[in-house]
Amino acid sequence: MRVAVTGTPGTGKTTATGLVDADLDVVHLNEVIREEGLHEGEDPERGSLVADLDALADWLDGRDDVLVESHLAHHFDADRVVVLRCHPEQLERRLRERGEPDEKARENAESEALDVVLSEAVAEHGVDAVYEVDTTDRDPDAVAADVEAVIGGERAPSAGEVDFLDYL
Repeated sequence: MRVAVTGTPGTGKTTATGLVDADLDVVHLNEVIREEGLHEGEDPERGSLVADLDALADWLDGRDDVLVESHLAHHFDADRVVVLRCHPEQLERRLRERGEPDEKARENAESEALDVVLSEAVAEHGVDAVYEVDTTDRDPDAVAADVEAVIGGERAPSAGEVDFLDYL
């Protein structure tokens, strides 16, 4: 089984997947991009690497029984896709606290309010394979437990349940 954990930067993907207790190997795609050189250079406006999605897909090919974590994870084959969500105001605070520039924090908060990652996940995998988990004001252990419930088939798909349009 391949499970993708995705979401806007700052929603808690890396923290939650580090706490998940499952028989799946965790793959942090952002580390793979850097360590394996699977990128097309740096985006000077954002100060981040531009992932080579085709090269990443090839790298992931044949890797099963994995939990794939990244804001890009939903772009690859997966049996289930967990989209971590966070209220944009809290997300913006989290990003600023970890040193992101104001413009980047605001851009990510707006993306979260507009359901950008969720919409992409549903378009790629269908509504029946997508599970939203709201991380706003939640303990990382509780978020990890929700991810474990998705992996274990103990939770129903839930795309479209979280709404942050009030932020806009």
